[in-house]
Amino acid sequence: MIVDFAIYRDGRRSEGPDDLSDALAEARAEGDAFLWIGLHEPTEREFDLVTDEFGLHPLAVEDALKAHQRPKLEVYDDSLFVVLKPVVYEPKSDRVSTGEVMIFIGDSFVVTVRHGEGSPLAAVRRLLENDPDQLRHGPTTVLYAIADAVVDHYLDVATELGTDLEELETEVFSPNLGGSRTTASRIYTFKRQVLEFRRATVPLALPLTRLAGTGPYGAAVPFVNERAQPFFRDVNDHLMRVNESVESLDRLVSDILSAHLAQMSVRQNDDMRKISAFAAMAAVPTLIAGIYGMNFDHMPELHWVWAYPAVILLMVGLEIGLYRKFKQRGWL
Repeated sequence: MIVDFAIYRDGRRSEGPDDLSDALAEARAEGDAFLWIGLHEPTEREFDLVTDEFGLHPLAVEDALKAHQRPKLEVYDDSLFVVLKPVVYEPKSDRVSTGEVMIFIGDSFVVTVRHGEGSPLAAVRRLLENDPDQLRHGPTTVLYAIADAVVDHYLDVATELGTDLEELETEVFSPNLGGSRTTASRIYTFKRQVLEFRRATVPLALPLTRLAGTGPYGAAVPFVNERAQPFFRDVNDHLMRVNESVESLDRLVSDILSAHLAQMSVRQNDDMRKISAFAAMAAVPTLIAGIYGMNFDHMPELHWVWAYPAVILLMVGLEIGLYRKFKQRGWL
């Protein structure tokens, strides 16, 4: 469905004709105006009208309708197609979820398609409408503002995940909680959140590099004002910081998982040593009692009056000696 539709003249919003074709023709006739249409999870029938009026490429339209795309930038004859993945951090569940924003930019028009939650489009539109000096630069400004908002929120999410990782690290190395059965599950769940975050941030590096005019794809991108390249370089710098944070989070959570498994292995070894020590201590009196329980007539001290107390004292002495020995070696 169409959630917003307006013509922007000299950076200021103005209502135009209800017909998309007439509105686009009017924006192109004025030269300094452009049309911005916002859609939310449109159906194929709803999107057909926009496709026909703006001449959008069928492959890009298919991607915009089906969603579940990687961040990318595609250049077609009549438009530029950009896919961004906003990320939402849910503090109550400590989970990361992603949405999708598709942006079509062409001659005097911008079409934005939103899938899922967490999209910054409404806030970006309000921000730009309050800054006509920036908005008068046209569709390129819209693309930059959306990309900047998405990447800036990545920084916030990376900070939240870093805080969660510190809490998880404290739990793992805590003497009381480190052996909890749920710890490994929490570590694995956190690693999945980092992976979900990484799928949104890492593939975006190449599109922003192209928009910034740097690297092997330094040529100007059609429908994007070359004077905006420094601004896209700034966004790309922020994304590099995010990707570095994501890499650090991924490495650290892997290290924490390895440390947790090592701790569990050490504790299992400690338990086995304790069990072995107690089994050895139990074997000594069992052996002595078994020998004296064979009912032979000719055995040492069998008919001696103090034989029974002596054997008991022998057992106790051996047990004390074994206990002290195992205690000294750290087995008990």
